[in-house]
Amino acid sequence: MKKRYSYLIRPLQRTLDLIIINLIFYFIHSIEYFNFYFLAYISAFWLISSYSMHFYEVFRFTRVLGVLNLLARQFFVFILGYFAYFGIFREGEVVNNQFIVLVFVIISISFLKFLWFFLLKRYRSFGNNYRTTVVLGFDQSAKNIIKLFKSKSNLGYKYLGFFSNRKHNIKEYLGNLADVLKYTNENEVDEIYCSLKELTKEEIKIISKFATDQNITLKLIPDSIELYSKNQSVQYYDDALMVLNVNRLPFEFAENFYIKRIFDIIFSLVVCFFILSWLIPILWIVVKLESNGPLVFKQKREGIKGEEFVCYKFRSMRVDELSHKVHVAKNDVRVTIIGAFLRKTSIDELPQFFNVLQGHMSVVGPRPHIESLSLEYQKEVDDYLKRHIVKPGITGLAQVSGYRGEVKKISDIKNRVRLDVFYIENWSFLLDLKIVFKTALNVFKGDENAY
Repeated sequence: MKKRYSYLIRPLQRTLDLIIINLIFYFIHSIEYFNFYFLAYISAFWLISSYSMHFYEVFRFTRVLGVLNLLARQFFVFILGYFAYFGIFREGEVVNNQFIVLVFVIISISFLKFLWFFLLKRYRSFGNNYRTTVVLGFDQSAKNIIKLFKSKSNLGYKYLGFFSNRKHNIKEYLGNLADVLKYTNENEVDEIYCSLKELTKEEIKIISKFATDQNITLKLIPDSIELYSKNQSVQYYDDALMVLNVNRLPFEFAENFYIKRIFDIIFSLVVCFFILSWLIPILWIVVKLESNGPLVFKQKREGIKGEEFVCYKFRSMRVDELSHKVHVAKNDVRVTIIGAFLRKTSIDELPQFFNVLQGHMSVVGPRPHIESLSLEYQKEVDDYLKRHIVKPGITGLAQVSGYRGEVKKISDIKNRVRLDVFYIENWSFLLDLKIVFKTALNVFKGDENAY
């Protein structure tokens, strides 16, 4: 987490807006408004609608007109939801002060929105809450961006210098394009701006991969509208100055992280209380009767950012020295009769819901591998390390797509990684629900590809 700019600004804005909205209803002193059901409804509706309308996505380059557009869209949806409550729950009644309450909400939230907007600009103009930037290339488009960084201090960008294959005898020149990776590793760089006119496609590909691995924002300075692609969006800095933003991954947005984490906790608690609470004592007896050893098998796996954690499973094999080193294969003689049933029904994976509660795993995500396999796959599969951007999961898109169990040939792991990367780049809460639903169907059908 970078200390120069805060990830708490948007959560704080949401909290203050909710407090103001609820205070307005409190001061109205009307039973129609100041009751638990109405306040819960209106607060939930505000959070959901603001998330859908991207109400809090005000960026450094956002202009006053953009803020007005956000306010107009948010209040249009909020007003519909506000009157929908009285249409559904208080049908036929005209509640006093409806118009007055709406006016107070609109004025108060609008005032606070612009207060945040101008205070942040003022704060940044003093050199606070800044992002460090470097520019790749020194053509006219790149010069325009550099001029903007120098002249608009309230945007909160600290320009470090530029790279170009053409040598320049000025202080801002940091070296040629080959020096970019070394410089960025040795210095804190938040954003890289690439001139598409000076860089080749291969150079941009290398920079893009590096930026993704280092969690650096990459933006492209276009020379032609033909350069637009699916994973780019247009942004305007200072009216006519256009920049192509390489879209961020869904998990880079704090709200998505919280949505996924809340779902993980609730879903895992349900499984632990209603399934594992009675299943564990039964399995402890059954597993112990067939073979000696603990009920729960513990093995170190690689998690987010490649950090190791202890992964839990119900033991399905006889205990031996190779358990932690050699991955299970089809018709493995170490697998017990009960273990075969546990593996086929994926019951052996259920203890991993405790891993989820501990924060080491997620319900949905790429499956975790042991370190020896991970090192092997890194050499053979491109983009394998992208799987470490997110927490590993109990189930995943690759598993419900049929890629589960022993890796017999290189194409097996390549297809899994391809689907894992697709999941990371296209995540949505609905996609998680779809994967969980498909997993449950596979388990009930006794499908060997479940999990």
